[in-house]
Amino acid sequence: MALHALATRVADATPPTRDRAVDGLRALAIGGVVLGHWLVTALVTDGDTVRGASPLRFQPELAPVSWLFQTLAVFFLVGGYTAGRPRTLPYRRWLAARLTRLLRPVPPLLGVWALVVAGLLATGATDRTVHTLVKLVLSPLWFLLVFAALTAATPLVSRLHWQWPLSVVIAVDVLRFGPLAPAWLGWINLAAGWLVPFCLGIAWSRGTLDLRRTGWQLLLAGGVATVVLIRWFGYPASMVGVPGEGISNLNPPTLAAVTFGLAQCGLALLLLGPLRALLARPVAWAGVALLNLSAMTVFLWHQTAMITVTLVVDGTRPGLHTLPDTPGWMLARVLWLPAFAVILAGCWAAFHRFERGVR
Repeated sequence: MALHALATRVADATPPTRDRAVDGLRALAIGGVVLGHWLVTALVTDGDTVRGASPLRFQPELAPVSWLFQTLAVFFLVGGYTAGRPRTLPYRRWLAARLTRLLRPVPPLLGVWALVVAGLLATGATDRTVHTLVKLVLSPLWFLLVFAALTAATPLVSRLHWQWPLSVVIAVDVLRFGPLAPAWLGWINLAAGWLVPFCLGIAWSRGTLDLRRTGWQLLLAGGVATVVLIRWFGYPASMVGVPGEGISNLNPPTLAAVTFGLAQCGLALLLLGPLRALLARPVAWAGVALLNLSAMTVFLWHQTAMITVTLVVDGTRPGLHTLPDTPGWMLARVLWLPAFAVILAGCWAAFHRFERGVR
């Protein structure tokens, strides 16, 4: 009864003009990234060293797991929608407010991990162990930097049709996988690739999309294009980076990652109606609202939660310390997810106030 009363208060405090489905999509995107990382990131104990591994390298049949949980395109879609809505503040004040909310949780993470690294080195941890852990913790920051850059560029790209950056991605992939292209050329897609769903979100915010028709077109065309690129053009089946693989669909983004993202965006547009119906229920909306209030805190600290459980638990435990080369590893990893969630909840309790700021 107390939970329902609290949920009712949250629902009553929500402005009636707020589109709850947008927040629902953001929550799904953040949840997908967190669960995806927890499922496909392994920390293998090898003597006194901890190194990274992925079950996707040893069990390629698990690639569909990455299709379910690699949801970054949906986050950029929602980001474009939010950035493209009419502003009530001058551009500089609007941008400062958005970037402050986005980047404010970063310094506490960096400060805590500076102390952790100092402690690890003082206790004799190997350089490879420290490098592995720090890389996992800092890897989400690339997303924040790209998202911040696209947000700042909103006035410049607000009239840009999403098919233009898609054309850039196609051209870059044709060139960079050729024999003469320089290696750095693919990094153009780091901006162009994520600009595709961002511009699509801006178009959505301005009411220029037939949401149902566009949703089906993107879902079908993006899905078919992704299958063709994987089946006949040699793109990796996994939509996340796999240690040891020669080509990654995300580092930097490939055309397959972008077409897959378009399919996800199409599905997201089709889910708007069902999400609005679901989030009209106070309890469902309260959970989504709570996650959205501290989405960056959850995003930045979820790897720390996984690392903490792995380092605290002694011994060689399946799903934590062992090589992820058997189906049993994935089953064991699923059983560890509640422990990761508990530690993440503790991180949230300690650090979410930095995201919201001083009131």
